[in-house]
Amino acid sequence: MANSAGLCSSFKSEILMGYHHLGAATLVSRTSLTSPTVDTVKAALFLVSASRSVADTVYNTTGEVSGTNYTAGGVTVTNATAPTTSGTTGIWTPSASFVYTTVTLSTAFDCVLVYNSTQSNKAILTATFGSQTVTAGTFTLTMPTHAAVTSLVNIA
Repeated sequence: MANSAGLCSSFKSEILMGYHHLGAATLVSRTSLTSPTVDTVKAALFLVSASRSVADTVYNTTGEVSGTNYTAGGVTVTNATAPTTSGTTGIWTPSASFVYTTVTLSTAFDCVLVYNSTQSNKAILTATFGSQTVTAGTFTLTMPTHAAVTSLVNIA
């Protein structure tokens, strides 16, 4: 089965239960009103054959890429843009691209799993793109515009 893109089903209920705190730290952060925190979000790459989808509930290494200068678990996401709304749509986009520096990933990959490593590696979303390989290069996933319809996460 091929990888497929979308907001993970488990994430939809987890946000209602308050598991995820994305974006800049604010006084409404759940940990403390005096020392607010933001969850650490990561982005891991997966092989074309991995079968990642919205059914994922947590990050695991099954089907994850491996190669030179790639660390299992992927890269830490720059998470400084607070979630907001645009009209009636809730939106969130990381504040910087996902950059995998000087990697060699010789087996084809086409999926990234974004997950919350602070909250027991809970899955947020899977995103797919055209099949890639990289030889001693930098692979960058550029983030979309932080706006309704184009944000990485859109909840309408």
